[in-house]
Parts: sequence; C-alpha cells; structure tokens
Amino acid sequence: MRIAKALENGNGFSKKTLNGVPYYEVNRGNEKLLIVSALGHLYTMTPNVASRDIFPVFNFSWAPRYMVERGAKKTKTWINVISKLSKKAQEFILATDYDIEGATLGYTILKYACGGKEKEAKRMKFSTLTAEDLQRAYENTLPHIEFPVVEAGLCRHFLDALYGINLSRAMTISAKNWSGKYSTLSIGRVQGPTLKFLVDREKEINTFIPTPYWSIKAKIEIKGSIYEAEYEREIIKTKSEADSIVNSCKNKIGRISRIEVKKILQKPPTPFDLGALQTEAYALFKYTPKRTLEIAERLYLNALISYPRTSSQKLPPSINYTSILGSLKNHPEYRDLAEFLLAKKDLTPREGKKDDPAHPAIYPTGNLPEKNLTPQEKRIWDLIVRRFMAVFGDPALKQSMKVSISVGKHTFYLRGRRILNEGWIKFYRPYVRVEEVILPELKTNDQIKFLEVIREDKFTRPPPRHNPSSLLKKMESEGIGTKSTRANIIETLYERGYINGERIIVSELGFDVIDLLNRYCPEVISVDLTRDLEESMDRIQSGNEKMENVISKAIRRLKPILEKIKEYEKDIGRELSISIRKSRLQERTLGQCLTCKTGKLMILYSRRSGKRFVGCTNFFKGICKTSFPLPQKGTIKPLHKSCSKCGWPLVQVKIKGKRPWILCINPKCPSKEGLSK
Repeated sequence: MRIAKALENGNGFSKKTLNGVPYYEVNRGNEKLLIVSALGHLYTMTPNVASRDIFPVFNFSWAPRYMVERGAKKTKTWINVISKLSKKAQEFILATDYDIEGATLGYTILKYACGGKEKEAKRMKFSTLTAEDLQRAYENTLPHIEFPVVEAGLCRHFLDALYGINLSRAMTISAKNWSGKYSTLSIGRVQGPTLKFLVDREKEINTFIPTPYWSIKAKIEIKGSIYEAEYEREIIKTKSEADSIVNSCKNKIGRISRIEVKKILQKPPTPFDLGALQTEAYALFKYTPKRTLEIAERLYLNALISYPRTSSQKLPPSINYTSILGSLKNHPEYRDLAEFLLAKKDLTPREGKKDDPAHPAIYPTGNLPEKNLTPQEKRIWDLIVRRFMAVFGDPALKQSMKVSISVGKHTFYLRGRRILNEGWIKFYRPYVRVEEVILPELKTNDQIKFLEVIREDKFTRPPPRHNPSSLLKKMESEGIGTKSTRANIIETLYERGYINGERIIVSELGFDVIDLLNRYCPEVISVDLTRDLEESMDRIQSGNEKMENVISKAIRRLKPILEKIKEYEKDIGRELSISIRKSRLQERTLGQCLTCKTGKLMILYSRRSGKRFVGCTNFFKGICKTSFPLPQKGTIKPLHKSCSKCGWPLVQVKIKGKRPWILCINPKCPSKEGLSK
C-alpha cells in the first residue's frame, strides 16, 4: 500500500482483490499501475527426486513452494493471481527489497510466474518506504534487475539445498534405517561450523581446571569518606604471600606517592549495521538476534527506519541529515537534542569501515509513528533514533585519575573518573552506561588511613558460554553466514534440540552430532570450507566468478563426504539413534521429586485419556504417587530450574501465536494464590 500511496500522484489509488489476494491500482496520467505484493519467497529450490529417502541428490530446480512445503498452500493462490495480472502488463518493475534475497525472490517470480519477464523488467532501488524515496526510485528506475546479485542468490540457494538436504537426509535416513523411527535431524554448511563453535567452547568449560589465586583490596578513609583501593598486583599466586601483604599493610598510614591525571577523548559510536543493532539490543533488552530483526523489519514496513538487512556503517549525505533531524524535532522526546544538532555548523557523522553496496547503515527516516508502537517496537526505534543522533555528536571528554598510595614497600591504587564534556553521550542516554567516581582534592605526600586490608580467595574461571548475541558476532568474525541468515541459523540449532538456554549449553545430541561428523566427515564442520563458499558467492556478486564453477566445485567436494556416510551408514545410524533416545528422555525430565527425594519428575501421557501430566518415576515402583496436571495445548519445555516460591520445577509453555510463559508445575504454589478467584 505504501508504494501505491506514494505513486498515486494526486489521482488516488484503489485497493482490489482477486481470489482473496489484495493488489492496488494507480492512475498516473496515461499510465495504469498494478501493484501486487510477493508474500515472501513463492518458489524454492528442491531436489529433482520426489522421494525424501534418497541421498545423495545433486540435481535441483526451482519449484512453487506449495508443491514442496507443508503449510505453503497459500502461495498457490498468490502465484496464480500474479500470473493472471502479468498477462495484461506491458512493462514490469521489480520493487522488492534491494538485497540478495529480494533480487532472487523477484527474479524467480518474474521468470516462473510472469512468463519469463526477468530480462525485460526494470528495477526500483530504495532504502526506506517513505513517499519521497519511493517516488524517487520510481522516477529513476534502473534499466534491469541486478543480475550478478541474482546469480549469487541463486547459487546460495542451490548450495544451501545441496549441503542441507543431502547431509540432513544422510543423518535422518541413517537413524531411521537403524531404529525404524523417524526423527528430524539437520546439518548444513553454516549450521555445522556454528554448532562446532559451541561444542568447542563447551569442551573448554568442561575440561577447565580452576586454579586458586588471591587478590587484595583495602578500605581507606579520605576526608571522612570511605573509598576502595586495589593492590598493585591483580593476582597473588600463594596464600602465604597474600597474608604477608595484608599483615604488612593493615592498620597503617599510607602516603600518596604519585597522582596521574589523563584526559581522554572518546569518539562517538558508528551507525548501526544489522549485526551491531542485534548485539546492542541483546545487551540492553535481552532480545535475541532473530527477534530484533523481526522488530526492525516491522519498523521498516511502517516507514520509520531504513532497510535493516545491511552490513554498512556509513550514512551518505544523500539521506538528508537536516531533513531527518528536522522531522525528529517534532517529537517531544527528541526536540531539544535535534535542535542542538541542527544548530551545528557542520553535520558530519562518524562512520565505520564496513560498507554495503545495496544500502546505507540503519537510520530513522524522520517519520513519526502513525499508530501506537508496541513496547518492543518503541525500544528498538528509540535506540535507532538516539544512535543516529549520537553519531553526529562531538567526542566526549573524560578525565581519569590514578592515585598511587605507598604503604612501606607496597603500593595501592585509587582510581577516579569523571566526564568533563558529555559530547555524544547526551544523545545516547539511557543506552550508554557511565559510572563516575569523583575523588576529593588530593596532593602528593597526603597521608591516607587504611581502615581494612582484605584478602580475597578466588579461582580462575573458564571461558564464558556464548549467548545468541556473542555467537552471532563469532559467526560474523569468522565470515560464515550472512547478515540475513545468521539469526535463523542460531534459532534452528535451538529448534533441533542441539542447544538450549540463554547462556548456551550444548545438549548431548549436539555433542554427538559434532562428534560423529568430526570422525566421519570433518569437512562438513570446517569453517574454512564454509568461508571459502561464502567468498566464492561474494565474487559472483561482484562479477568475478561464475555460478557454474562454484557449484561444480561444491559438488566435487561433497561427493566423497556422502560416499563415506553411505559406507558407515549402520554405525552412524546406531550412534544417532542412541543419542536421539537419550535426548528425548532428557527433554521430558524436569528434575528430582521433592516428595520421595529419589524419583525423577517426567512429562508422561495417560494411557487412558492420552493427556499429558507430570509424574514421578517411582510411581511405577509403587513408591510415590506425586503427579501434577499440565496445559494440554502447545509445547512444554523443562527449564531445569526451581520455583523461588515453592521449589518445584518450572517449565516453559509455548502456544503458537502467543508469547511463551513460565509455569510452576505446582498448582498450590504461593505465587498462584488469588489467580483462580
């Protein structure tokens, strides 16, 4: 509708439907425009072999999604309507998102639904859905669609299908043939290395041996106030030495031996690319990368921000900084900040190194919300607006003070910090954390009273577990996946049961899958292989490589891998089946029974009614009759955590179309008092 509204040129537009599919009709002088949406990908890459029980397969082609995927029946109507409308058209203009997915999506529709119009179609290029940008894109249509980008997109879909379908089938069929039971298993050229990152980190954590060490801090008094000072060495390797230092310094009077004052200019942040936005949103709001992208896409469709799937950290002057700030000035929360920036003689953003030929960095369009935003949408929009303003701010001027206090032959440090000039920080509040430690006026040789000297017993810690945000950054730094696919890869690992938790823990199934692949086909989980394929597709996009060469090379690499899996199919099937059985049992286990103390609480199903409930494993031994009801709709996921009110286990309940919620299985939990009244 936004495109129709932007292009109606004062003549108005009408909304029509054909077989339930909406489209818009716009009159522009002698021109009549028909504008119809694509409903995402209408075509998908599929093997030319109908049976799902065959691998390897190397011949793939594009097919309508409704013929291949369950739940895609709606796409048949869309394809038929687009095909019918296209027969009346004299000219075609592709106005999908200007990136590799948008180009590929549009190409397949033009080729298969519109009767081979991909070569004659023109192209609209825009980064926002504002009326001005859409009008400009229409009046300056490109003569044809971006074929090198399309070729890279077609190649990516082929490679994803080639690796994903063959490897996933190989694992699934091997397990099914051995056990006689079907379980969905998947692995792909990006999924494999990503899971291996997590397994390697988990192994580091599990094999880590903590080493004891000691640290020392002191509480000191200065002009009636108490401060904390740190010892000159962060790590003391023996307890005896730490005790010796404490005994030497306690109840002593120290002397200020040196005062170092430094002024630091902190540059403004760079504009958001998608990865940086996802990282910041996770740090601030604990939104997963996928959730942040979904929210950002809604803001884009509402013409509030530019296209979010970008890897650029640059804001070209063509977006019109002054106009955007002038519009934001009409919002009461941003009025003063926008006016301050507009009063500057020079509006130059601080930019990062990364660029994207398709789109600039993420920025607010200047449009204000036409309807109420959800709390989540408001947070992400506000974050993007404030980040945009912050990049035009002056450097922040900070002062740090390091005071050295001598006690005999020992030295303690007292540190202070303060902001002398906020600069860009005032635009980015409350999303920037600044903790000031203001020290009183001090001078060399001042005497300092040590009230207490404390020895702290510590142990070295293992490396931290990844979270969805740090994993996404790891994928980006290793050059695997794309800005658009990384979040979905992480979600798939959760859905397959390979990982769980916000601080990501790898399940036994995840460990076993990587162990199997590492023994039988290590190339599948190789970062080098995946990165090489990604770089090949980048060369296709820049016109320096041919899709056919990349595909031929990929098939040559994959063939021996699949042959080896075939050779050891029984062994692989047996190991996977055992792992799947253990995994399913783990998924149903909630924790220890608090009644009998020896049984396990599990999600069970009644033989009589088929309903699920929580029961104790000791029931079958005639020892314990503990049981609790469960919701019958949706999926139940054990959280392996105890309720803070009653101690019984917590589960997550997720019903399609609703936000998941946490439930204590105990109906008599104090937290539920009054809920039924």
